[in-house]
Amino acid sequence: MVGIILASHGEFAEGIMQSGTMIFGEQENVQAITLMPSEGPEDVKRKIETAIQSFENQEEILFLVDLWGGTPFNQANTLFEEHKEQWAIVSGLNLPMLIEAYASRLSMNSAQEIAAHVLETAREGVKVRPEALEKVSPVKKEKNVQTSALPTKGKMEVVLTRIDSRLLHGQVATAWTKTTNPTRIIVVSDNVAKDELRKTLITQASPPGVKANVIPIDKLAEIWDDPRFGKTKALLLFENPEDVARAVDLGVELKKVNVGSMAHSEGKVMVNNVLSVNKTDIQAFEHLKEKGITFDVRKVPNDSSKNLWELLKKANLAK
Repeated sequence: MVGIILASHGEFAEGIMQSGTMIFGEQENVQAITLMPSEGPEDVKRKIETAIQSFENQEEILFLVDLWGGTPFNQANTLFEEHKEQWAIVSGLNLPMLIEAYASRLSMNSAQEIAAHVLETAREGVKVRPEALEKVSPVKKEKNVQTSALPTKGKMEVVLTRIDSRLLHGQVATAWTKTTNPTRIIVVSDNVAKDELRKTLITQASPPGVKANVIPIDKLAEIWDDPRFGKTKALLLFENPEDVARAVDLGVELKKVNVGSMAHSEGKVMVNNVLSVNKTDIQAFEHLKEKGITFDVRKVPNDSSKNLWELLKKANLAK
């Protein structure tokens, strides 16, 4: 029997699994994986690996995830890369999709066959009243096309510069993308630019209608004043403040940096639940401050902005 992993931000996966049980009965070889606020990508990956090990059949795995490009999707996609011929991932998890997947397992033995089969049911499960509202969607698409047709400028327009050790994930692919409306997401990292697998995973996680690229730091500096990128509304993603500082020193003109998430690791101090820094990070922040750059510490747009220097002072990491 095909193993099914439900993966989500928060407890959604557990809740929808319970709903599926109420309708279709208890199911074997199904596990719910949740990403909680205090957890990171590696926690999700470990949970997924443990869940897979509990299945009788580990050759056929179907992932039903809440959000394309989110951390649950990204970690599932990392594992999927080694099993492309048999495993499958479907995003946009809803109850009709789950019930159809359960029913399909009774007659289908392939994860990819089930994935293809549940797509239509999942789409049909999205309805609206009054029914006339369904005709509004083409107008929305036309509007998106028009907003991307910007007048040519001498350099790209940066709609957001963000430091996030997770790079392109759910908070960026949805909340920040919808708020800033970029035409392109650019991950700026020497390390990722050399890693073909990570580059592939990042471009695959790009939200609909927005292109994603991974480039080294010096490449960003090279194209910064190139008029060919004058129509580009860019969302820049950096892994750490050191990379931002290097880009600025190479001539990239930034005014404000959103500090979203810096994961904890050995030698770093927790400043708050999403921000961990070491001496090198603080020196980079101070260097950027001297360049006149300001900082906005927020995970998502709706969060209230925190003052970076006040956070560092409370943690006895700055004067």
